[in-house]
Amino acid sequence: MKRKKVLSLLAETIQELRDNRQWGTAHVYQSTARSFSTFLSQHGVGGVGTGSTFDQLTPGLLKAYEGYLRDKGCRWNTVATYMKVLKATYNRAVDRSAAPFIPRLFKHVRTTPCNERKRALLATDMHRIFRFSEAIEGSTRGASRDRNIETSRQLFQLMFLLRGIPFVDVAYLKRSDIHGKTLYYRRRKTGRELCVTLTPDAQVLIAQLSRHNSTSPYLFPFLQSPEGSEEAYREYQGALRRFNHHLRMLSRQIGGGLPTLSSYAARHTWGTLAYHCEVHPGIISEAMGHSSIAVTEVYLKPFRNEKIDLANLLVIDHVMQSRY
Repeated sequence: MKRKKVLSLLAETIQELRDNRQWGTAHVYQSTARSFSTFLSQHGVGGVGTGSTFDQLTPGLLKAYEGYLRDKGCRWNTVATYMKVLKATYNRAVDRSAAPFIPRLFKHVRTTPCNERKRALLATDMHRIFRFSEAIEGSTRGASRDRNIETSRQLFQLMFLLRGIPFVDVAYLKRSDIHGKTLYYRRRKTGRELCVTLTPDAQVLIAQLSRHNSTSPYLFPFLQSPEGSEEAYREYQGALRRFNHHLRMLSRQIGGGLPTLSSYAARHTWGTLAYHCEVHPGIISEAMGHSSIAVTEVYLKPFRNEKIDLANLLVIDHVMQSRY
């Protein structure tokens, strides 16, 4: 058996992903490789260095890496992502006879996403965001800042009106995706094609936010480079960072206990409020373009527990009221 180094195979995989223009997946693999390399060089568990081979991987080493990630403040879903990449790379090495098969090697570390609680906005919070508009005043620098915040507020509102469309799908929307009062687009994550009837408010926001007098095929001014290029992926990442930054500023401006906003909050809030409005999870799954209803069930599980607790309180209250 030809022994293969972990980081070497990771590097090969990253290059293959880049050659296939899978920029997002390559980015995740690169982040994993960088993190795991730093862990090995800093901790050297059992004398293992950055040149470690797959037969030097042990359950203890992986558990130590998991602890290292948690100590650095990584969320459990981040830990699961890195471990999933290592497991996929290990399995690839086994298939190539470049690593020994070790049963249950990853059994005691997290390799699947967990149900980390994300705080969805209340309907009253969304109403405040919809009605909030910061007046542009002060210096040119301040005016530019406030325009960016107001533009981000409008975009957040539009994402909610489009059934919680993810920012990545917004960034890649084309002018040709709109036919009259209907938006047709394909989810970049799952490949599912979605059809959204545009409400009057959504049409107004699209008109305000879209490119004007431009030859670009993109509907909104986030990307300049051809779709599928690494440059377009980098432009998307930069636009996402700026959007989230402006949303955090918007949260502070609105105040009043509003949770810190992020690009994902519009999507999470739409799904949660739809569930509280008694929309069937199967309909929510179709509306959001999830790969399966199982994804939606996991997504809504914490809120199902809330509704069960509320039902319990209603039953108890009914019994207590019946005593008199």
